[in-house]
Amino acid sequence: MPTPPSTEAIRSAPKVLLHDHLDGGLRPQTVIELAESSGHQGLPTTDPTELGAWFRDNANSGSLVRYLEGFAHTCGVMQDEAALVRVAAEAAQDLAADGVVYAEIRYAPELFTDKGLSLEQAVEAVQEGFRQGEAESGNRIKVGTLLCAMRQNDGWQRIADLVVKYRDAGVVGFDIAGPELGFPATRELSAFEYLRRENAHFTIHAGEADGPESIHQAVQYCGAERLGHGVRIAEDIKDGDVGHLAAYVRDRRIALEMCPTSNVQTGAVGSLAEHPIKQLADLGFRITVNTDNRLMSDCSLTGELAAVVGQFGFGWDDLRGFAVNAAKAAFLPLDERRALIQDVIEPGYAALAK
Repeated sequence: MPTPPSTEAIRSAPKVLLHDHLDGGLRPQTVIELAESSGHQGLPTTDPTELGAWFRDNANSGSLVRYLEGFAHTCGVMQDEAALVRVAAEAAQDLAADGVVYAEIRYAPELFTDKGLSLEQAVEAVQEGFRQGEAESGNRIKVGTLLCAMRQNDGWQRIADLVVKYRDAGVVGFDIAGPELGFPATRELSAFEYLRRENAHFTIHAGEADGPESIHQAVQYCGAERLGHGVRIAEDIKDGDVGHLAAYVRDRRIALEMCPTSNVQTGAVGSLAEHPIKQLADLGFRITVNTDNRLMSDCSLTGELAAVVGQFGFGWDDLRGFAVNAAKAAFLPLDERRALIQDVIEPGYAALAK
């Protein structure tokens, strides 16, 4: 029987990350230092180890109110250009250190305008940070940006406009985030129609806090190319019988951006053992494995992959498949996706699987 991939071996593997929130991945020490320099009040502690544990405990509390308290602090310290540059640069560095060779990191620009930054200033600062982080990591990683509109707020079009405006500067796509239940993706269909007319890419958070109907709206009404989480597509599969919606998602190769630890924390699944990732992978869905919020979930992509290896017995072929799936679904030009797979992923996993 083959030896399961070890955590250290997984860390050295070339990985592709499609679902990671900038404001959910700060270093605890950075939160503390930015809070001090900006005058942000209310941190529960200024000890980095204790603060990291506080974010994790909130995420594990089962309370959405407590979970969101963490973002009040991270977004609260990300309200000037210098802070945004630093946080973005550190995100790129941290992911590169974890073996991520390509990442799409998302955020909502409107969350960083409380102290007077314009949406454009926020975007340009984050892009500068990513470029700095890439260079400081020895260009071992490339970062693409997804800009999010908040479901509960109006004005999705202005974020879609930014995606088009900055797509030659590293912004690769659009997303809607925030409360899924009660705020359908169809609220501002015109934003998605505009993005398609402008040949721009987009993913949509769906199938996390709401069920298959939310996925149906995202795919059939909005035209989502990928699904953020998408874990509840499993509700359209009964005793191995794949329903029409699930079959459409699978057959059209619409990637599922699954985040195992976060999916448990938010109640999308009851436990890691109940996560449908293995079932969906066996049925041929385009599965990708992601982090969601590295600070809140106290996780890394290496850790997420190691967790599903331990729970479901995935081997090197499966992990290579997840990386290839993510590369194929990335919002990159075809030649860059091919090069990522052929020149980086395939040789990297071939060496590890020997």
